[in-house]
Amino acid sequence: MTRIVAVSGSRSADSTTRAALEVALDAAADAGAETEMTDLGAVDLPLYHPDEDPQGDSEALKRRVREADGVLAGTPVYRGSYSSTFKNFHDFCGSTEYENTAVGLLATAGGGSYGGTLEHLRSTFRNVHAWTVPHEVGIRGASSVVDETGISDEDVRERTERLGRVVVEHAERLRE
Repeated sequence: MTRIVAVSGSRSADSTTRAALEVALDAAADAGAETEMTDLGAVDLPLYHPDEDPQGDSEALKRRVREADGVLAGTPVYRGSYSSTFKNFHDFCGSTEYENTAVGLLATAGGGSYGGTLEHLRSTFRNVHAWTVPHEVGIRGASSVVDETGISDEDVRERTERLGRVVVEHAERLRE
């Protein structure tokens, strides 16, 4: 069975990023995948230090990514890029974790700009040899269309659901 893991780079209790990723995960599950959410706000992950032995939950998180066929990577937009929480997690993972892994990108913006964030994510994932899928989702004014019950804007919801399905499709191709 295809395994898809979502990674939410938000530390907010009422995270629009996590809620949007849940929508994408539900679509991945509907497409036949086994799914799991990784909420970086709820794990023990100290700042990355290259000279330290495994720290906190880092080994378990790396294993979760390594064992996944696909990853849905989501982050809030902070200062035109991704969150420091996501960056810290991303520093722990390398090409070993992302080998033959399809990655779908999602950014939630409080305002209207998310393009730079998606570009930064795409660049850093390619640097660790992940297969970023061509479909990605940016959500402008996320707090007005996303909450714990889902996504109220039909177009945004459909694009987010498609992201989940596209990651499953690409993950299955990479497994062949």
